[in-house]
Amino acid sequence: MEIKKVWFVTGASKGLGLALVKRLLNQGYKVAATSRNAQVLQNEVGFAGDLFLPLQVDLNDNNAVGEAVKHIVSKFGTIDIVVNNAGYGQLGTLEELSDEEARENFDVNVFGTLNVIRNVMPLFREKNAGAFFNISSIAGFMGTFPGWGIYNATKFAVAGLTEALSAETSSMGISATIVYPGYFKTNFLLQGSMRTAAHPIAAYKEARDLEIMHNEQIIGNQPGDPEKAAAAFIRVAEMDARPLHLFLGSDSFGMANGKIEMLQNDLKAFESVSKSTDY
Repeated sequence: MEIKKVWFVTGASKGLGLALVKRLLNQGYKVAATSRNAQVLQNEVGFAGDLFLPLQVDLNDNNAVGEAVKHIVSKFGTIDIVVNNAGYGQLGTLEELSDEEARENFDVNVFGTLNVIRNVMPLFREKNAGAFFNISSIAGFMGTFPGWGIYNATKFAVAGLTEALSAETSSMGISATIVYPGYFKTNFLLQGSMRTAAHPIAAYKEARDLEIMHNEQIIGNQPGDPEKAAAAFIRVAEMDARPLHLFLGSDSFGMANGKIEMLQNDLKAFESVSKSTDY
């Protein structure tokens, strides 16, 4: 009889996290999931039974994350797969956003993820097994979105630390995967998951135009299906060899190829300058 893995999913009360948790429970997996409000999470998931452990956790509090990990292990015996999904979008150009707005986005999107990794790693090391899926964004691979600079930076940071994590744990039987979703038909672009600059500056035409495009054209027309994303997560998690980079959605896949082409063009065009600095 196949033993079902234990999943730990952060930021699970909406979006891709919620779709994933529901599918996992329907398929008989044990799932611990976090949200800022455990009751809201319980209501959204709508599952009553021993397979589900909803947790109210402030991911910015390292001690609280540590307690949550202990709680999960005491209930389910272990953790096999971690999905660091908690995060929010912060809109605003680099000049517009205050230091506080920028740091808060890093606190949730980057340091919350670090706290989870730090507290789960002793368990993964002990059993020489485990998988991390850290949710970046296509904006964590291609950053040319005006007005998304701080959010991009948090998601580039998630990608960077995950690359290092995969190298640090390669001899331990532990995998780390960066997930770069494109646009999925979730509530990510709606209030609560997306914040705008407190003090916008009218001169930033490109940023305002992109905001209008998101509000008027992209919301409701996102090409990605959250249910299919959840199925893809489970499929990849059950593989013996998991990728370091996982692009989700044809839009994400296309933009990634565009960025790679742009890099190759710059490498070729400026090759002589690049190599001119050697001794």
